Amino acid sequence: MKLKKNDNVLVLKGKDRGASGKVLAVFPEVSKVVVEGVHMRRRHIRARRQGEKGQVVSVEGRIPVANVALVCGKCKKGARIGYKFTEQGKVRVCRKCGTEGI
Repeated sequence: MKLKKNDNVLVLKGKDRGASGKVLAVFPEVSKVVVEGVHMRRRHIRARRQGEKGQVVSVEGRIPVANVALVCGKCKKGARIGYKFTEQGKVRVCRKCGTEGI
C-alpha cells in the first residue's frame, strides 16, 4: 500500500469528492483508509453509568484506497505515486512532477 498515516490525500469518488484531509488510519488488509473529516458516520453511544446520557457521535468511516489520491507537496494536485531507489533506500515519487520524498 502506497499511502501512510499523516499523508494529505484528495478524495476522487463518492459524496465527498474534491475534499482533502489527513490520513488518520490505514487498513492494508482490506485496502481502506480513514481520512479526517471525510465520510462522516453517526454512531449511537449507550449510557454506561447511572445518570449519564446516551449520545450520537460523528466518526469518520473507511474509504477504499482506490478512491483517494496523494496530494503532492510541490504541484499541490492529486497524483499517482511511483517509487525510486536511491542510496537512502526506496523513495516515493510524484508521477506528475517527479518530486521525490512526497
